[in-house]
Amino acid sequence: MIGLSELVSLIISAFIILPVVVFIRETGYLVVSWLFGVENPRLTIGSGPRLFKLGMIDIRKYYHLYSWFSYDGLKRKSKFAYICIYSGPILMNLSLALVINFLVANGWAEDYKTFWNRFVFYAFYYVLFDVIPMITVNEKPNNGMIIYEMIRYGKRVDYNKESFIPTTSEVDEEYQEHMKEIEEIKKAREEEDAD
Repeated sequence: MIGLSELVSLIISAFIILPVVVFIRETGYLVVSWLFGVENPRLTIGSGPRLFKLGMIDIRKYYHLYSWFSYDGLKRKSKFAYICIYSGPILMNLSLALVINFLVANGWAEDYKTFWNRFVFYAFYYVLFDVIPMITVNEKPNNGMIIYEMIRYGKRVDYNKESFIPTTSEVDEEYQEHMKEIEEIKKAREEEDAD
């Protein structure tokens, strides 16, 4: 049976640990793509209207799990480059989880052991669903499938014409169109209220 303290701890996990793990995961794309000369990188956190943009970090209004990495191109394109980029999130979460797990197992942060154990759990959770090749709910392959197909067939994707990491320019265009639609709806409602 779950008590009140466990419920509070679960809520903390869902609203603090999980988004941090997702952010770290997306940072894996960024770190690895720098090695291959990424052009116009962007790390978007959240969804909906933009609250602010700080360099390559784009913070959106609706907080939580929906975050993504985008870029316009690479200076050094190759099969190896794409395998590395799609391996970046897996390696980032895996290495962080192993380091934290090692530290906790050796007595570090004993008072916050539950917090760090949950952090390690969520990091491994994302690694598991990233590394096992599968098609996701939106009918696109996960990183494991992309890596597998790149190694086996030598293609980024052989059955989907869309890029799995959108370009930053495409993301900006979609955002501007979405914001125009919202403004048009607001104006239409204001006109209805005025009548």
